[in-house]
Amino acid sequence: MPGLTVLVIGGGGREHAICIGLDDSASVDSIHAAPGNAGTSLVGTNHPVAVSDVEGLITLADELEADLVVVGPEAPLVNGLADSLRAAGVACFGPHSDGARLEGSKLHAKRVMQSLGVPTGGCLVIEDASAIETALDSFEPPWVVKRDVLAAGKGVTVTSDRNEAHDALVTGFGQDGFVLLEEHLSGEEASVLVVMDESGYVCLPASQDHKRVGEGDTGPNTGGMGAYAPAPVVTPAVLQRVIDEIVEPMHHHLRNQDVPYRGCLYVGLMIDSGGKPGVIEFNVRFGDPETQVTIPLISSDLAELLLACAEGRVSDIEVEFHPHSAATVVLASEGYPASSATGRVISGSEIEIEEGEIRAFVHYAGTSFDDAGNLVSSGGRVLSATGIAPGIGEAVTAAYEVIGCIGLEGSHYRSDIAYRALQRV
Repeated sequence: MPGLTVLVIGGGGREHAICIGLDDSASVDSIHAAPGNAGTSLVGTNHPVAVSDVEGLITLADELEADLVVVGPEAPLVNGLADSLRAAGVACFGPHSDGARLEGSKLHAKRVMQSLGVPTGGCLVIEDASAIETALDSFEPPWVVKRDVLAAGKGVTVTSDRNEAHDALVTGFGQDGFVLLEEHLSGEEASVLVVMDESGYVCLPASQDHKRVGEGDTGPNTGGMGAYAPAPVVTPAVLQRVIDEIVEPMHHHLRNQDVPYRGCLYVGLMIDSGGKPGVIEFNVRFGDPETQVTIPLISSDLAELLLACAEGRVSDIEVEFHPHSAATVVLASEGYPASSATGRVISGSEIEIEEGEIRAFVHYAGTSFDDAGNLVSSGGRVLSATGIAPGIGEAVTAAYEVIGCIGLEGSHYRSDIAYRALQRV
């Protein structure tokens, strides 16, 4: 099926990674992004349509005669973009709005898991501020407080400080009318991205994200400061448990809905010391920055996989992977995550490394070009340096070699990405 026209929705590092993967696909003729960023403009054509403009995106897909639309962020999926595209006869990689509730409502996701027996932590719904103290007594610290809204990965407070937990519950209750208090699952985090439709599913290499802004996983949560794959904590035995206890029951449930799920089911996991997995969260799209370390490990045609899923025939596709490791290190703007300094010139991002089986390059995120043609920052997470190599240590070294060459006033990045994996080497 050579000659595909593909439209990618979004403008972050995830979308640049998807576009690079599509650019490597023999089946793709042209790539478009809306709104895109500086990186997507290098491999395709950007269109100034916001991800919130559902009607505008449908019009754009029609004008481009797109064969496939790949939706990166969660908000347009929750808002029904996939429903509208499919109603217009356009193949869409991304679930319909009802399927997207797994991310749009943490309470809905928790209730689905409980009904299916999927392993996860306990949960209390606080609908009365007077119940907060009793609720806190119900779980041992650390406490996990979640707002039941889309919050770009930052709507969660995890703390062993009772006063901080109390304040987070009060704030969440005041903003939304109710708030969730969840049992904390101990262990090591990992993520498995599952490409899923009614016919079957494909598990991509397990990854591990670094959500905290500071070294050693300290400080406030962010959208993600780096990631690596495969994550060694997800051993073959652990992965089999994830499939048997989580993926299989979720697939059976989702394939039997009135409208089947077609897209990525992101399974956020906690693996305890005995190798038992528990679900922290579900997302309904590729993760960011997990995509930057999983897409490069797919050696078969990415577009064929995504189109097959969008058309409900993923079981017909044979997916192959490189036997390599990947690591990505996020460069964030000054002030992130509390604020973001933008409009500052970026230098050195054109550097690439290719030495035998080792390569490293930049995934662009919050970037654009100013009127003078300079590459400038336009968001909190500006770009990431990604290394790919036979081993995780080599991949990490290559990523840091690239990011060390990039100049951006006030920027910061973590220097310990993949430290858990490196401890195992």
